[in-house]
Amino acid sequence: MKKRNRPIIIWLYSGCALVFLMVIIGGITRLTGSGLSITEWKVVTGTLPPMNEAQWASEFSKYQASPQFQKVNSHFQLHDFKTIYWWEYIHRLVARLMGVVFIIPLLWFLYKRKIQADLIPKLFIIILLGAWQGFLGWYMVKSGLVNNPHVSHLRLAMHLVNAFITFGYIFWVALDLQYYKDTLTSKRPKTKATEVTIGLLIIVLLQIIYGAFVAGLKAGYVYNTWPLMDGQIVADSVFKAFNYDGIFSLVNNLATVQFIHRTLALIIFFGIVWFWFNRHHESFSLKAEQKQGVISCMLIVLLQVVLGICTLIFHMPMALAIIHQATAFLLFGSFIFLWHRLRFA
Repeated sequence: MKKRNRPIIIWLYSGCALVFLMVIIGGITRLTGSGLSITEWKVVTGTLPPMNEAQWASEFSKYQASPQFQKVNSHFQLHDFKTIYWWEYIHRLVARLMGVVFIIPLLWFLYKRKIQADLIPKLFIIILLGAWQGFLGWYMVKSGLVNNPHVSHLRLAMHLVNAFITFGYIFWVALDLQYYKDTLTSKRPKTKATEVTIGLLIIVLLQIIYGAFVAGLKAGYVYNTWPLMDGQIVADSVFKAFNYDGIFSLVNNLATVQFIHRTLALIIFFGIVWFWFNRHHESFSLKAEQKQGVISCMLIVLLQVVLGICTLIFHMPMALAIIHQATAFLLFGSFIFLWHRLRFA
């Protein structure tokens, strides 16, 4: 690692931490039903919360005109509204903070000529991903402000997946700088281990998408037994939904979405266990740190499966659901790290 890269690496890892924090707060916002409490998107003037009773009354009046208040929370008083408002406000504040954390240091590093030329496009891609994330957030919220008092689970998945992709890209760029010598001199051709890792990473990303579907549709409440669904490996309602809706049931039917989420979890689990059992095989030719990466992925997958089962059978308690989402983030990051070390170590 070059010494001149150290401040930039710290800056990038700080960005990773902020994305992680934003996803956790976003999960809390969703589980508390707070995401539709702020009915307008004001990038600059919305930075400050209501400062007096008149401003609070104005915000509450706007919320009272929303479908969520009229169809779900019509019993809310001002103090109830404040509770959900703060979670959404904090979520948006962290999003704004991310913009500040990236843009101001970027301008400073550019002014001081501390950024090498080939890194500049990558940093601007990060800025664009962050801006796109903000747009997707408002696009998601907007879906719950017209008629339906719930955000679209498809838009929720887009918003969540973009956060993971943004994190993964920032993490990859930081790893490039941290292992600068490796990325210059040791790029390896694609190996069997790399192909397995990329394959599992794609399935993890698909699993994250279905996790968003489960959350958005509240599909976790349909069947709260494991490993069977109402005494069956595949619940009858899954087949009935497919016969009725065809392929659309794969993303819209609650039982089907939960079944796919369960199945993908098992595929990832058995896939990484197989990888772990074969990590010493000569066809993989793994180095010590790469084998450690495989072990880390397996342990996090095991933890995630246990958390997922517990979240399901205990009827989706908020604490477990948040930890489950946070662990998905760690799992995604562990596969990104393994992929990077397989490519360059």
